[in-house]
Amino acid sequence: MSSDHEPLLHSTKQEDYETHLLLKLTRWFLKFAMSFVFIAWVCFLFLLPSESVSQFSEKYVESTSGSVFWVTGSLFLFGGPIFIIAFLAILYLRISGEQQLKKPKHATFRLWTFPVIVDGPFGVVTAAELIVILLAVVYLIWAVSGYAIQNYNLIPYYESQGKRNVMLKHTGLRFGSIGLICLVFLFLPVARGSILLRLTNIPFEHATRYHVWLGHLTMTLFTLHGLCYFYSWILEDRVLHQVINWKNNSIANLPGVISLSAGLLMWVTSLPPVRRLNFELFYYTHQLYVVFIVFFAMHVGDIMFSVIAAGLFLYMLDRFLRFFQSRKTVDILSAKCLPSGTLELVFSKPQDLQYNALSWVFVQVRDISWLQWHPFSVSSSPLNGGHHVSILIKVLGNWTKKLKGHVLAVSEEDADALIQPNSKLKASVEGPYGHELPYHLMYENLVLVAGGIGISPFLAILSDILHRVKDSKPCMPRNVSIIWAVRTSEELPLLHSLDLNSISPYLYNKLNLEIHTYVTQESEPPLEEGVVQKYVSPGDFSSPSRSGMSGLVGTGNIIWAGAYVLVPTIGFLVSLTLLNILYINPYNISYRWYKGLLLLICMVTSVIIFGGLVIGLWDRKTSSKGKYQDEKKAATGIQHNESTSHKTSSNETFVNTIQYGQRPDIKELFGNIASRWGNVDIGVIVCGPSTLRTSVAKECRSKNFGRRSNSPVFHFNSHSFDLSLPTKRGNESVLPSQEKAKWH
Repeated sequence: MSSDHEPLLHSTKQEDYETHLLLKLTRWFLKFAMSFVFIAWVCFLFLLPSESVSQFSEKYVESTSGSVFWVTGSLFLFGGPIFIIAFLAILYLRISGEQQLKKPKHATFRLWTFPVIVDGPFGVVTAAELIVILLAVVYLIWAVSGYAIQNYNLIPYYESQGKRNVMLKHTGLRFGSIGLICLVFLFLPVARGSILLRLTNIPFEHATRYHVWLGHLTMTLFTLHGLCYFYSWILEDRVLHQVINWKNNSIANLPGVISLSAGLLMWVTSLPPVRRLNFELFYYTHQLYVVFIVFFAMHVGDIMFSVIAAGLFLYMLDRFLRFFQSRKTVDILSAKCLPSGTLELVFSKPQDLQYNALSWVFVQVRDISWLQWHPFSVSSSPLNGGHHVSILIKVLGNWTKKLKGHVLAVSEEDADALIQPNSKLKASVEGPYGHELPYHLMYENLVLVAGGIGISPFLAILSDILHRVKDSKPCMPRNVSIIWAVRTSEELPLLHSLDLNSISPYLYNKLNLEIHTYVTQESEPPLEEGVVQKYVSPGDFSSPSRSGMSGLVGTGNIIWAGAYVLVPTIGFLVSLTLLNILYINPYNISYRWYKGLLLLICMVTSVIIFGGLVIGLWDRKTSSKGKYQDEKKAATGIQHNESTSHKTSSNETFVNTIQYGQRPDIKELFGNIASRWGNVDIGVIVCGPSTLRTSVAKECRSKNFGRRSNSPVFHFNSHSFDLSLPTKRGNESVLPSQEKAKWH
């Protein structure tokens, strides 16, 4: 009988091998195609200031804009590569599935985890980021010098207007052109659930830094653009006339003045000194981006606005999807006020909404504010029950103080009581967002460095590792060292919220865990020495709630997320063509500002109509699936498990030290780790204030630069949400009180 089955088994193995090989070749092809398109596109943008490439683009745009396709030609030239990469990324992510965890043969440096600059205006900058910054500087120098030569050559043709005036106007025009290229990229990092961020595995909290950098550069160029023209108008003594000038078939000045004014207001209020004084002012004035975009479209007209249309369109899609996700109110299954001044909230979520231990969620409590959204890293593992997500919130700012008051007001029990799912506590939640791949699982050796409430994401990481070890799931970490600094011993129960032995009773057989805690503002332990009061986070919310988080998120199901990008984009291109055939050409519409506005309206309506269609089908699908899962769960009779409090077990199977009255010596600790772990890759993840990130990055750089053949390579990773450039005062980073709560 066995001989009869051997050919069948052989055939099955052969088919599996061929399928695997085909998928691998397809991934390679897609990766090569996306890389080729991106490099070709960047080279085109880089060479655009040259006369030959500039003339080619002008002739191409002129020839296509007069055709039946209107601005589709210029849209394809400048933004087409973004759409092409997004479409290919959908296929790539769909066939990639869960990445296999492979142990490297030897320790190697990686550009994106090698800190090069650790203390400067850009904060901690890795080697990969430094390369991109240098390329941007080279482009700016090349573009400005190339345009300056072209401007100088134009002087003989405009001598009657005066040499200075000619140079000012054309220099202003060139600054605007360079700023337009920067604007192409400006909206891509802030599309939280973007396919492009998922493809590059850049989490949203990191991408916001690039948005900040691009924002400063873009507004600097646009400000120079406006100043050059304003000074030339002063020389002509026609300031008021030029400011209110609104030409129909040329550049309309007044919309440009309004757009620049809105941009300057956003820029000034986003600077760290202003944000420290009034964070709400920054938040609310940043909504002026709508005014900036609308009047920018009318200022530059349809052709030039089409240059930035692709990136802006992807951002609109993401914003529209977030609008639908945020409309749903979510049950808060549990709310706790802890003695350390920390809140723990547990939200209901559908079982098929996936996230990883490094994810973020944005939370809005409408009873406090209808406009404010605050990001928090999750503190629960996706393997610790499929129906909840928990977060820890340090009470520091106005919003968090109001939230604590609201929790206490709603609760009918004392401040430490568990609030049951039937309470009046509701919230709106966006997300989860974060890394497409859980990089904490890709290192065999992990060092987790936290300050205060920065321990929150590490609770999720540790829980995730323990559950994977217990369930024999793919998990590389075998040596984990946690370094945690807190101010007082009241914060210690946060780390002890995990009952490690109950999650994985024999973890010491598979995991070498060390926890080093430093209480900086207490010289000796409290009277209850040796007994650390601890609470246990709710372990398994197996009973699904009828009002959980929405599954409509860009980081969700790749098929629906891909359809949400593909269908509206095709609808947008078709709408442009129909608008040109049915309206612009028959009625001879020629006003540039009006055509720019029409292009923007076409983008918005395409997102609403075609994107709304996909969202409706997506929501219907997820709702029916969730209803089926709820009924299935209800049939099994699984109940909700409440959390309990107890004392720390004395049978700890890992190193756990607590030192009082001192701060962690990062240099000594890393040196000890390097001598014990040897020639390996060590993933270092830090979550805390900028001073902590700087000191850890500095030590990683020092160890890597002075590395010997038998020494480890330290890979620096930061998990801190910060929209602003870091600033310091004394020993701690300075952030508005509301913003500090946004870090964790």
